[in-house]
Amino acid sequence: MGTIKDVARLAGVGVATASRVISGKGPFSADSASRVQAAIEQLDFRPSRIARALSMKSTNAIGVYVPDFKGPFYGPMLHAIDMELRALDRHMVIANGHGGEDVREQALNGIEFLMDRQCEGMLLTTYALRDADILALKRRFPNLAVVNRDVKGMRSHCFTVDHKAGGALAARTLLEHGHRRIAVIAGPSGAPDNRLRLQGFFDTLAAAGIARESVPTMTGDFAAESGWAGTEQLLADKARFTAMFCCNDQMAMGAMSRLQAAGLTVPGDVSVMGYDDTDIAAWLSPRLTTIRIVVGDMGLNACRLLSNLCFGTALPVSREFSPELILRDSLERPKKG
Repeated sequence: MGTIKDVARLAGVGVATASRVISGKGPFSADSASRVQAAIEQLDFRPSRIARALSMKSTNAIGVYVPDFKGPFYGPMLHAIDMELRALDRHMVIANGHGGEDVREQALNGIEFLMDRQCEGMLLTTYALRDADILALKRRFPNLAVVNRDVKGMRSHCFTVDHKAGGALAARTLLEHGHRRIAVIAGPSGAPDNRLRLQGFFDTLAAAGIARESVPTMTGDFAAESGWAGTEQLLADKARFTAMFCCNDQMAMGAMSRLQAAGLTVPGDVSVMGYDDTDIAAWLSPRLTTIRIVVGDMGLNACRLLSNLCFGTALPVSREFSPELILRDSLERPKKG
């Protein structure tokens, strides 16, 4: 594969002329353009994106930070961002947490990686950082957007759903189906979205006369394994419940597997409700009732904000995202008696 100097030499033009033809910017004759194009094809020349970025002082890339690449939650968001940027002939650079044992340190290291790549804008989704951390990053890097989190002081750059309303919707649905004995498998206590959905859930139960202290609750980490382990502990404790609310679909999947392994039917013996409506929810057996959170739309609109700020586009940007109940087969009224 040739270099731009090889292209210029074969075409019989200067390097500067070849560069102008390749970039499409600056003066050059039709004859020069024809000869340069022929040389490019003959040499199978491909311009270096790094060199082009340096010359134009622009990488045309958006950095995206996610805590990890496992599980189905971040996939729709990354897909939506990638498709939007490809349509604009831009690109994304993705990083996750790395380096050190502390999750906050891992997040900061991953974000620093994106900054070192000279990304034009940066999109974050993480619960490992404090609000003060994100505000400090915003002062260093103004073209910053946050997904699935509301940071006071930069709400115009935040794209999230009302998780408190989502938790309340989950509780209301279980109550409307006649459930009063309900168990919960919560997510990590440090996750702001988890705290909000639990607040909405338990506030709604309290309004119906069910005290939070009376609800058997296990803490998981959003992974299916913790849904299994939490359910196993509930069964070992001989907790009495006709329904279970899991704070994400992955834990609900683990919970249903453990219930069925114990010889219990879902929803015959125990109804199960998840949260997020990730792709797996519709294909579990039984299909999972859940609260839909449109993380793909949140990521898409955060990307559009950054595109407008970084690339001068005028794309429409929405910040209205509502949780939605998706009723499927894993929920029914409790047995009498």
